[in-house]
Amino acid sequence: MVFGQIFVETLIGFLCLFVLTKLLGKSQITQITAFDFISALVLGELVGNALYDKEVGIPQILFAVFLWGILIYTTEIITQKVKRTRALLEGSPTIIIYKGKLQKENLTKGKLDINQLQHLLRAKDIFSLKEVEYAVLETNGTVSVLKKSLQQPTTRNDLNLQPETVPLPRSVITDGEVIWDNLQEVGLDEAWLLDQLKQEQISSPKDVLYAEYKEGEALYVVPY
Repeated sequence: MVFGQIFVETLIGFLCLFVLTKLLGKSQITQITAFDFISALVLGELVGNALYDKEVGIPQILFAVFLWGILIYTTEIITQKVKRTRALLEGSPTIIIYKGKLQKENLTKGKLDINQLQHLLRAKDIFSLKEVEYAVLETNGTVSVLKKSLQQPTTRNDLNLQPETVPLPRSVITDGEVIWDNLQEVGLDEAWLLDQLKQEQISSPKDVLYAEYKEGEALYVVPY
């Protein structure tokens, strides 16, 4: 009976959290702020503690998740409608490098030291502070960077070249299975795919770990 109750309550809690995540949107995951982080911890604790508390049943779990979901959703609505509340509830971006100069006071406000800043910059493929013209500490803890002009990559516009369309690569085989939806979206069929594999001396998609199609290029194939 105890294991059955834990199983049912775990399943209900999982479904509730899944639905709540869908309703609140992807920003709760991909752009998590300090407030979102605390909300996720509290929500997890509510469900986790309820699973092993004999006095707490499914109605209490549903009520706790529903109530916390309403509070988070209401907060999101407030920040969308009332701009003045965003700085309080979500925080605001902070410039930590301005015109190539490190803003020590803003680093301190953001609870960021030099080692942490270097780590965040390396994640942006920047290994020297001298390469940075502007750096902004975002509300989710990441750093957005604008490099100095001499450090920025050359573009087609810089070379006065004509613009070209940029095709989107599509995975057509993963782990030996054909992704038919992607194949159909680019207007190709099984016969074309088998012909391409035959040119690579491969007889079946099952022998392919990964295959990628990009318009204007030959099929990229990684066999097992």
